[in-house]
Amino acid sequence: MLKGIPKILSPELLKVLCEMGHGDVLVLADGNFPAESVGRNCKVLRCDGHGVPELLEAVLTLYPLDTYIQNPVKLMEVVPSDPVETPIWHTYEDILSKHDSRGKDMIEKVERFAFYEQAKSAYAIVATGEKAQYANIMLQKGLVLEGD
Repeated sequence: MLKGIPKILSPELLKVLCEMGHGDVLVLADGNFPAESVGRNCKVLRCDGHGVPELLEAVLTLYPLDTYIQNPVKLMEVVPSDPVETPIWHTYEDILSKHDSRGKDMIEKVERFAFYEQAKSAYAIVATGEKAQYANIMLQKGLVLEGD
């Protein structure tokens, strides 16, 4: 057991976060995301029973977001014909703002199938039990700087 590590982060997920380098991508996927088929060439971790917001909060305590690109955070854009609201995105904006001064300005919305394609080259996909639709979020890792 370690001190200061959010309890929601399993040893397996901590290992993956540690292995990742600058520019590597982590996907926190909702319960409907095809994690195993999209992630057949990357690491897929299971965090069933947990939602994306609490995992995002925990991950961002350890995981810096890339400052060398404008949009290190990507969300799956709502399909235009889908009459769905996405209040979870506001939750993400609040969490991101607590950990990075760029807040919602670093978010890019990506068309659904383009999101799947980008996720195929992620370092890891974390499959959650999140029930909110369009709750998938992609995070590009930044640098841990001296003094961090």
